[in-house]
Amino acid sequence: MADFMNLGRRSNPNYPRLRCFDLYKLHSWAGGLTEFADGRNQESTSEAVNAYYSAALMGLAYGDTHLVETGSTLAAMEIQAAQTWWHVKEGNNMYEEGFTRGNRVVGVLWANKRDSGLWFGPAEWRECRLGIQLLPILPISEVLFSDIGFTRELVKWTLPALGRGGVGEGWKGFVYAMEAIYDKESALEKR
Repeated sequence: MADFMNLGRRSNPNYPRLRCFDLYKLHSWAGGLTEFADGRNQESTSEAVNAYYSAALMGLAYGDTHLVETGSTLAAMEIQAAQTWWHVKEGNNMYEEGFTRGNRVVGVLWANKRDSGLWFGPAEWRECRLGIQLLPILPISEVLFSDIGFTRELVKWTLPALGRGGVGEGWKGFVYAMEAIYDKESALEKR
């Protein structure tokens, strides 16, 4: 963990204190301080959430309350940021109306713009856009997607994309896992 979160009682001069987390924006950037033409960027909020969640769990396993507290706090900040900046809710004024109408999740958030597409796929690959915000599926995933109304909107928005040719079963599984948050029976029938 020292590679991405070096906030222990004894700092390690071989690693940065927070490699990816931005204390001003209160969320992580995928490349840490690395700049691109459009600034820093973040695609997968769930990977950041799970990094700090794993730190909290490691602290629990070793009886390190400082690590539990630090990991839990950073995970909570990542969740709040994801729900604010990446979860695009109907009727929300975070983004302009046209973007909100066509999206339920941001593909890549940049320092000075947001994209519908992903690094590895176009905007039409909605199942990938949902999946990259969910993987890996762990207990904290239900906290990240605790707004059941939004989760239902996101699944409804994503389901039509599953009819496209070539959609992998793994990506479909992420959509069904999200559906199971509010309708387990329906999700199980689709697996």
